[in-house]
Amino acid sequence: MCRPEYDLTYDDLNPTFLFFCELKRTESENNYHCHEHIELSIVKKGHCTFYIDGKEYPVKQGDLIILNPGAYHKSLYTCPDDSAVEYYIAFSDIHLRDLPPNTFPLPGGNVILPMKEVIRQEVFRICASMGKEFQAYRPGRYFMLKAYLIQLILQLLREQKEAAEGIKNTKGCIFESPNKKYVVNQMIRYFNEHYQEKISLDRIARNMYLSTFYLSKIFKSETGDTPINYLIELRMEKARELLEAAPGLSIQNVAEMVGYDDAYHFSKLFKKHYGEPPTKYKRS
Repeated sequence: MCRPEYDLTYDDLNPTFLFFCELKRTESENNYHCHEHIELSIVKKGHCTFYIDGKEYPVKQGDLIILNPGAYHKSLYTCPDDSAVEYYIAFSDIHLRDLPPNTFPLPGGNVILPMKEVIRQEVFRICASMGKEFQAYRPGRYFMLKAYLIQLILQLLREQKEAAEGIKNTKGCIFESPNKKYVVNQMIRYFNEHYQEKISLDRIARNMYLSTFYLSKIFKSETGDTPINYLIELRMEKARELLEAAPGLSIQNVAEMVGYDDAYHFSKLFKKHYGEPPTKYKRS
């Protein structure tokens, strides 16, 4: 019987800290290699490319690269004008729930995970503290580094778990790529499938590891409209179709069927969109 405090692991979270370094990439690695331990790379700033198990992955500031044991990899110097600065942290001897020993989770099978702003700043803070401690050679140095490592592991695991739960709660709102056009197409698809429900742009942005501001910006750049205006227009079109197909429906019913609890607010939006209130539209 598992102990309730072991919600993330099968036993005590007691990793063996192996090394930490901060490296400015000035040339490509020649050695295409793998390890028997877990290695995390975090891009502090700049851009570069990782070659992992036969595939190239462009990475940028705030990206987390997860290299589990046996993953062949090397880092490539591809942006001389914006060279990457990377943190590397290596450790072993962990056994997380539902995973083999010495394995870090890869959400959706992705080895590259863009970190959203809040977790990025916390991870950068922990890495900066590790860097100072690593260079200081003070008494208890290894245990202090191990303590920071545990903080880092837990921050990343919490973020993954909470993001997964957030995606489940959005009833299928799953975004798998940071590509702008793909993200916008997925948003449009989600709006069309869920316009009858409460839709939170903040939640969608969190699940995509993007800010609401950036999400709105790329949506407008691709469509010429903001996400909110697009959703309102979609809902008004659906409401008009309902009024035409079922004139016996009350305005309150129509409002609820297109995602609005407040019939008065819905009526104001409808009149603004079509130039006449839904009651008049029904009579016509």
